[in-house]
Amino acid sequence: MRQCIGRAAARVAAVLLFSLTSAGVCWAQTEPPVAEHTTREPGVGLFADYIAEAAQRFGVPALWINAVMAQESRGDVRAVSRQGAMGLMQIMPDTWQDLRSRHGLGLDPFDPRDNILAGTAYLREMHDRYGSPGFLAAYNAGPKRYEDYLTTGRELPLETQLYVATLAPMTGAPQVGDTVAIARRETPWQESALFTARDPHGVLAGLSPLAPSDRGSGGQSAAGQFALQPRPDGLFVSRASARPLQ
Repeated sequence: MRQCIGRAAARVAAVLLFSLTSAGVCWAQTEPPVAEHTTREPGVGLFADYIAEAAQRFGVPALWINAVMAQESRGDVRAVSRQGAMGLMQIMPDTWQDLRSRHGLGLDPFDPRDNILAGTAYLREMHDRYGSPGFLAAYNAGPKRYEDYLTTGRELPLETQLYVATLAPMTGAPQVGDTVAIARRETPWQESALFTARDPHGVLAGLSPLAPSDRGSGGQSAAGQFALQPRPDGLFVSRASARPLQ
């Protein structure tokens, strides 16, 4: 009798052990894989195609578009500034309406593709008007505010000074230590010297003046590798000799 009970207990133990082992194998096989977390730079993946399209259409280096987008919105499609600037490239409502109409864009200023196209078109226009790195100041503070700086010497906002200091190196603009020079494009009606803006909070040493550029006579911009030429119809093309910054 005891032997029968012993054999039965052994069989039960064996069945339980097999069941537990099988369950463990099944659990191990069905356990979902651990998600891989990756950090993407602005323009890599999600917006890369839109940036490539904008770079090709308006002749602006993708590097510049990426850098401006990262500085303006940190890649937040729905970003809205206190002043009302919208989307990835932080475009003001009136500017958006003008760019949308001229470049055949959609109605939604937060659409990533249209916002990137509009912002890139605006970058191109500011560069053609002011050269490098003045186009960055005009993009950030607005062309009227930048014109005020050029004509009266009224100091640019500290935010704009820091913005230019951060982004100017990508354009090849002159920069020494804390100092970044904001140049302008010379035109026959605009012969005044460059103005110097000082940082009241000591963050920047100042914005140093440059010698007058030769862009008005057909020379390249301070970047040296990104020559821009306006079309009569208001659109823009890159010169054959121009090549994007690396």
